[in-house]
Amino acid sequence: MSEWWSYSLSDFLMFSARTYFRQFELLNRALWPLHLLAFGAGMLLIGCMLRPRKRASFTAFGVLAICWAWVAWAYHAGRYADINTGAPYFAIGFGVQAVLLAWLAVRRPAPAEGDIGRRAPVAIMALALFGYPLLAPLNGASLWQAEVFAIAPDPTVAATFAALLFWRAPWPLWIIPLLWSAASGATLKELHAPQPWLLPASAILAVALATLGARKKLSR
Repeated sequence: MSEWWSYSLSDFLMFSARTYFRQFELLNRALWPLHLLAFGAGMLLIGCMLRPRKRASFTAFGVLAICWAWVAWAYHAGRYADINTGAPYFAIGFGVQAVLLAWLAVRRPAPAEGDIGRRAPVAIMALALFGYPLLAPLNGASLWQAEVFAIAPDPTVAATFAALLFWRAPWPLWIIPLLWSAASGATLKELHAPQPWLLPASAILAVALATLGARKKLSR
């Protein structure tokens, strides 16, 4: 029997890149036109950032809580579980994050401060909402295979990083999104899928900016 350290992630993947992206196509076809509602939710999040009024954070984290819960049920438990035995655990993780986001919404965190600014969080949010759906056609795949915010996990997590950064969310809220970023990036790399670095790069950028903002606040 081979030693456990001789195995790589590819030895545990039970599906190909074709199968992985095919599940998004089946999910998108089954849920259309729910994508219009998802797009509207994403635009609402951008609006909350561009005009951060008193209850903007309450709205943003409430919307994200619903999105994480939906992805946990519709994607991880409903589709990904068909090809990955670890998907039920991912569903649990996304469900826990949904609860944490709902708690943060009710808690009504303080309005965003000016150290970080709006450009980086809004750019990450725009990537989640507009950039991810374009990856499929840009890589020669059908638009039905597009990863859409509030339906697919990666753009949903990217949008969450934007909100966590903008509203200076407590660090425990970052743990599950960071874990998923690492897991997703590693999976896509082993599948030789295009742009496996995209979500991990968004995570690193958000963490770096949040850390910089925290240090500036402490130095005052």
